[in-house]
Amino acid sequence: MTTATAPLTVGRLAEAAGVTTDAIRHWEREGLFPAPERSAAGYRRYGTAELDRARFIRACQRAGLRLSDIADLLSVRDTGACPCEPAGSHLERRIAEVSAEIARLEGLRSQLTAMLGAVESGGCGGGPLPENWCPPGVRDGGECE
Repeated sequence: MTTATAPLTVGRLAEAAGVTTDAIRHWEREGLFPAPERSAAGYRRYGTAELDRARFIRACQRAGLRLSDIADLLSVRDTGACPCEPAGSHLERRIAEVSAEIARLEGLRSQLTAMLGAVESGGCGGGPLPENWCPPGVRDGGECE
């Protein structure tokens, strides 16, 4: 624990970092956080360095980085060096993943728009709609067509 102020409990650390206590404990289990000092009663005790680390992890998560990516960046950061250079490859990969997801979602939007157009034009039984849009029997000459 590195702190010049009163130590933080896991609850206060989590609150200050904007995460849950479960997140802090999970990060500890995953090796993103060193084992904390413990009080005489066994409570976890954290300092400002751990708060900074939690905020860094959370910021990386908000950017969409995986915990394994964050662990790589922390290993560089822990040496006292800025992790900017290795962050580039992680960010480039994440941008490619986001671009692929955007393309998938744009295709989905196009499909849904076509389906809505078919419904609004009264062509519920054909076109881009799923074949089972209308119940059996109605499809074959009922008013759904």
